[in-house]
Amino acid sequence: MLDAAEHLFAVRGYYGVSLRDITQEAGVDVALVSYHFGSKRDLFTAVFRRRAEVLNRERAQLLEEICEAARPEAPTLDEIVSAFTEPLLARSARGGPGWKSYFALVAQVNNSPEWGPVMMSEHFDPLVQRFIAALRQAMPDCPPREIYWGYQFLTGALTLTFAETGRIDKLSGGLCRSTDLDSVHERLAPYVAAGFRELCARARGRAAPPGGRAAVHGSQGEATSRAAEPPRARRKRKSPRKPAGKLKGSSRVRHGS
Repeated sequence: MLDAAEHLFAVRGYYGVSLRDITQEAGVDVALVSYHFGSKRDLFTAVFRRRAEVLNRERAQLLEEICEAARPEAPTLDEIVSAFTEPLLARSARGGPGWKSYFALVAQVNNSPEWGPVMMSEHFDPLVQRFIAALRQAMPDCPPREIYWGYQFLTGALTLTFAETGRIDKLSGGLCRSTDLDSVHERLAPYVAAGFRELCARARGRAAPPGGRAAVHGSQGEATSRAAEPPRARRKRKSPRKPAGKLKGSSRVRHGS
C-alpha cells in the first residue's frame, strides 16, 4: 500500500488520488487502509516518513564522519554540503523507481505552501538544524541570516533537480541532461559552497577574492579562511568523503516494504 500510494501521490499529487485508486493499485481492499493507517492524510504522512527516516540516518552519519575527521577544526563547506546532498542524489540515481517517486513527492511538498512548512519541518528540520550548526562552525564570522538564505537556495536547487523536468536538456540542446545526477553531484557542492562564501563576504561589506575564499576578518579570520579552502588545499587528513566525483551506491537501498 505504501509503494502504491507513493507512486500515485508522486504522479498525481495528494488531491489527485483517492483511497480507492491506491487500493486498486495495490490490489487490496480499501478497508485495509483505514485499518493500518487511518485517513488518507495519515497514509500520506506514513509515505513521506518512511524514506525520510532512512535519509536522515545516512546524512547524520556522514555529517558525524566529516566532523570527526576534521577535529579540532571544522569541516569545509564543500564537505558539509556534500554530506547533506550525496545520500539524496545517490538514492535518486541508484535506488530504483520507489526512490524516484519519493523524491518527486519531496519536490512537490517542498514547493507547496500548504504541505512544505508542515511536512518538511516535521521530518527534516531536526537534522537540518545540525547541518546549520556545522555551517556556522565552518563560517564563524558569517551573519546567521546569510547562512539561512544560503540553505534556502540549496534546497531550491535540490527541488528542481529532483523534479527532473528535462528543461535543461532542451536549453542545452542535449549537452546537459536533468537525469544525469552524477554531473549534478560533481557540481552542486562546490557551486553552493561558493555561494555561501559570497553571501558572507558581501554581508561583511567586502567582495570575495577570485577563487571563492572569503577575506580574513577579526579574531576568527584564520578559521574562516581555512574553512573556505577546497579540501585538497587543506592539510592532509583522513576524510571519509569527497565533495566531487561519481555518486557512490548504497548497500542499504530498499525498494519499499
